[in-house]
Amino acid sequence: MTELSRRVGLPVLALVLVSAVLGVQIAYGGGSFEPLEPADPCAARAVTSQADGIDGLTERLVLLGIDGAACRLGVSREALTLELAQPGPRTDAEVDALHDGLLEAVQRMKADGTLPPASDLVDDALDNADLNGFLEAAIRAIPDAVVDAALETDDVLTRAIDDLDLRTLLADLDDQDELNQQIEVAVTQAVEDALVARVEDLL
Repeated sequence: MTELSRRVGLPVLALVLVSAVLGVQIAYGGGSFEPLEPADPCAARAVTSQADGIDGLTERLVLLGIDGAACRLGVSREALTLELAQPGPRTDAEVDALHDGLLEAVQRMKADGTLPPASDLVDDALDNADLNGFLEAAIRAIPDAVVDAALETDDVLTRAIDDLDLRTLLADLDDQDELNQQIEVAVTQAVEDALVARVEDLL
């Protein structure tokens, strides 16, 4: 093949290949460039976490809770996230929707078997609790079977959510990227406080 043939042939080959790829794309619907529809927040979705213990639990809880809140408000979760990240007070509807969405997430995780037993969370809660050494050691000595017989994880989570001041928490948000993180931190602290308080009652 001469140099001239090579120079002419390569662009032609490239054009043929690009045309073939475009043809396949169009055949499978790639010719329409409509934006993707936001995911339906009312549709069930699998939510996983890279974290373990209480951190992983509250991460899933918050993601599902925001889905539930968006579903109740009739908006996409992306739209709700943008709205909640705006500074200023939140409406009663937004506060109530997030509260009910979090409670619904607890029941959903209980139904699908993804709620860990309370005994799996005690060590995490104690690691972050400000207890004297004697009390902490006494709580850690309680057998897992006793903890699990006395405490239901869904009950601990429900109490923690009910104790959250969601209106103040949402009013302090000003960054969309930190929305989940800030809510997770608050929920995690509430869960740890509720769990330690309930376990203390077993002594």
